[in-house]
Amino acid sequence: MKNGERVEEFTAGYYGLCAAAGMLSAGATHLAITPLDVLKVNPVKYKGIMSGFSTLCREEGACGLWKGWSSKLLGYGVQGGCKFGLYEYFKNIYGDLLAADRRSNKGLVFFLSSASAQIFADVALCPFEAVKVRVQTDSSFAKGLSSGFPKLYANEGFYGFYKGLLPLWGRNLPFSMIMFTTFEHSVEVMHRKIIKRKREDCSRAQQLTVTCLAGYAAGAVGTVISNPADNIVSSLYNKKAATIMQAVKNIGVRNLFTRSLPVRIAIVGPVVTLQWFLYDSIKLFNGLPTSGGLRRHSILKDAELVTP
Repeated sequence: MKNGERVEEFTAGYYGLCAAAGMLSAGATHLAITPLDVLKVNPVKYKGIMSGFSTLCREEGACGLWKGWSSKLLGYGVQGGCKFGLYEYFKNIYGDLLAADRRSNKGLVFFLSSASAQIFADVALCPFEAVKVRVQTDSSFAKGLSSGFPKLYANEGFYGFYKGLLPLWGRNLPFSMIMFTTFEHSVEVMHRKIIKRKREDCSRAQQLTVTCLAGYAAGAVGTVISNPADNIVSSLYNKKAATIMQAVKNIGVRNLFTRSLPVRIAIVGPVVTLQWFLYDSIKLFNGLPTSGGLRRHSILKDAELVTP
């Protein structure tokens, strides 16, 4: 891309591009795994992936596999835009405040940046998630987003859209903090210990390979950490429990950590990998570096990269 057309980092255009890339990558990947998500929110009925698909197709036909697709596409698209775009924004702010030498407090910067971004991202996602789970668990509730939104509001009011916000934060905040931090450190380790080359010295294919490997590691670790909260969210939204404590009691402590975990690993690992791949591909296409490390506006003129 020509220098005159290159998006300048840390500008409104840069953050807008990151948000658009996050929206596209998250919306597309979550749409693709809608059938697996239908199984995940019904762990008691669908106990395995293959047997679950067989039961679902037998009872509801092929259309049953795609229940809640519109909420997945739009809801997680909006969430992805907020998550990735705001993460870049907060990372720059916290990096200047807490990591002036660009090396100290990096882990803290990644934790705070991802947590701050996820708070806003989940506020945007929550209404879509509420409708999605109801559509996927109750065939008589609504056919999709357009009919589900007004019906949920008529039945439960504004509270119905956000009653799962706290457990959603409980699920997604730890996941996001672990996922982004694991990704950042994985990129650094691969460049320093395995490839032993700086990012700017690697080809685009090598950079995207690092992105994919770091993305999968980040998704796998984050999945295990967030699984208990994910089960609580599903229980609240499908009305199997009225409160968080009741959900914990009904599910059981052991099942909080193990229920739906194989399905979530099958979903989240590839999804997070593909999200990072699409996200960084869009950045590369627009003349930007792939993700990973702290970059500061004051040093970009010298093209000095913090890590890797």
